[in-house]
Amino acid sequence: MPEYPEVTVYIERLRHFVQGHALERVRIAHIFLLRTADPPIATLEGRVVCAIERLGKRIVFVFDDAAQSGAAQSGAAAGETGPGAPAPSGDLFLVLHLMISGRLHWQKAGARIPAKRGLGALDFAHGTLLITESSTQKRASLHLVQGRAALAAFDRGGLEVLDAPPAAFRAAMRAENHTLKRALTDPRILSGIGNAYSDEILHRARLSPFLLTRSLSDGQLDQLYDATRAILTEWAARLSDEAGEGFPEKVTAFHPAMAVHGRYGQPCPVCGTPVQRIQYATNETNYCPQCQTEGRLLADRGLSRLLKEDWPRTLEELEDRRK
Repeated sequence: MPEYPEVTVYIERLRHFVQGHALERVRIAHIFLLRTADPPIATLEGRVVCAIERLGKRIVFVFDDAAQSGAAQSGAAAGETGPGAPAPSGDLFLVLHLMISGRLHWQKAGARIPAKRGLGALDFAHGTLLITESSTQKRASLHLVQGRAALAAFDRGGLEVLDAPPAAFRAAMRAENHTLKRALTDPRILSGIGNAYSDEILHRARLSPFLLTRSLSDGQLDQLYDATRAILTEWAARLSDEAGEGFPEKVTAFHPAMAVHGRYGQPCPVCGTPVQRIQYATNETNYCPQCQTEGRLLADRGLSRLLKEDWPRTLEELEDRRK
């Protein structure tokens, strides 16, 4: 799932490509993509994208009101586009959530929507923004709402860590007693963090994903706060550099430069210990036993129930079992 770094880069490039330009047509190729009917999606046609915003993991296209479209299009024709251009206040918001496998692609104007992966397209005079989803379960969504009050309904309330002081972070994490993994990925607690970057944050902070939030000292929470800000900032910068002046086409939850996420069995870049994992449902948590759990293996729910007392507690026991 695109998280804060990927969504931030998408927004950065969308501001370059579509902000200040009029939307000519909306094409919906999959029946489940568009989740609202009022206002009608055709209402957007001819309106200008006056801003691109982030709301958690959602991308929000802000459209001007109809009376202002002509003036905004004149500004675009004169070259007054992009995030620095004067923008009218928007009254219509197109809210896009890419979910797990949804992606965006910038193509030539009028580009065909892919038959299997394609969900929809936003057509501009100078190019087309395609929305695709590789999974057979189509979960990505578009909502068109009117007014800031309607937009606020999509805000899950999570803290924006990059904008918050340490005290606010500590308060948010201790509001309820959850494991660190759950707390980091809960959009009601923190905004924009999912499965991939929570693994990276916990590894950087040298904390177990199963520690409970209310058991942590102020020092440990400050350590987690610093790691969260560093990981999100570093990866947003890295992905922005990779995209350059183009559009990010290889957005993935697995990157070779990651420390532990998606690197099960590979050596930890800090200590060389093989990265371990906990599998559950459709996700997994990756961690380094040496750096994060004092050498202990964390029990996978399914396997620990099966093996019970035979579950290996350390890497040494695991190696002995394999032998």
